[in-house]
Amino acid sequence: MPTASPAAEPRPGTDARPPDVGAPAPARTARQDQDVAGLGRGRALGFVAPALVVIGIFLVFPAIWTIYLGLLDYSLSGSGAKEPVFVGLGNYVEALGDPGFHRSLYLTLLYVGGSAVIGQNILGFLLAWYLRSAHRFVRPALTILVLLAWILPGSVVAFLWQALLDRRAGTLNAILDTSGQAWVLDHPMLVIVIFNIWRGAAFSMLLYSAALNTVPRSHLEVARMSGARGWQQLRDVVLPTVKRHVLTNTLLITLWTFNDFSPYLLTGGGPNGASEILPVYIYREAIIGGDLGYGSAISLLLLLANLVIAVFYLRVLRTKKEDAA
Repeated sequence: MPTASPAAEPRPGTDARPPDVGAPAPARTARQDQDVAGLGRGRALGFVAPALVVIGIFLVFPAIWTIYLGLLDYSLSGSGAKEPVFVGLGNYVEALGDPGFHRSLYLTLLYVGGSAVIGQNILGFLLAWYLRSAHRFVRPALTILVLLAWILPGSVVAFLWQALLDRRAGTLNAILDTSGQAWVLDHPMLVIVIFNIWRGAAFSMLLYSAALNTVPRSHLEVARMSGARGWQQLRDVVLPTVKRHVLTNTLLITLWTFNDFSPYLLTGGGPNGASEILPVYIYREAIIGGDLGYGSAISLLLLLANLVIAVFYLRVLRTKKEDAA
């Protein structure tokens, strides 16, 4: 008759109790939760220190210095550079009452709304929508052409557009047979709006191309079988799916366009300030005019405008996310 074998005695230095399989794992401490990578606080700070130094030098310090200069009557040369005078909020009060600042702000809103919010958004989406079903040879060629406009240096792009719009030997006048038409002088805002649409639509195209890949093909197929046409599929299936991408793209291109200086390379802010958007106005006041204090105050106002726009878009994004949930 077989007898039960005696239980194996635990080896010295080990726990005699068998492990409880069903017992929960020991709770992690707060310190362990904070140190997910297991590096330790010192080594983790060593890894992020270079990035923090770069951010401090190129973002934090210029912002603090701009705020400081905005409180001074500070100029590039002369007594104002040697002994700047503290004026408090005087520069801001002057800017808010300056007709030139009001005109530049109005032109900036036109430029951002026309070239970014409407132009780049619509053209970028249409390009992305077309590329979904374009011929395999057309798709890479069109993508390369659109990306070239985006990656070329601004000075090169401005030179190409000047050659296109030149009054005497411009390519556009030769095509339209409108010899002597001065497009930049007669329609400066329209020129820089179209210029920025042509140049910046590539980013929107890339973002929307990625967004359209998230639309389930089964949803489009069901809509097609239900008799929905192309624009109906776009309205009822595609746009509700990518609406958060639309808001994200609009936020990014709005902030970039608000701070865009490239129109200066094309029109110089002229004629007579007709295309002098805020970045160009700040350049004229701070660098050409030498009034760094006043230019810094306007720069801070521009930064505050960017923050307001960012907060507005983020609140809309959060509302859309809560509604979807």
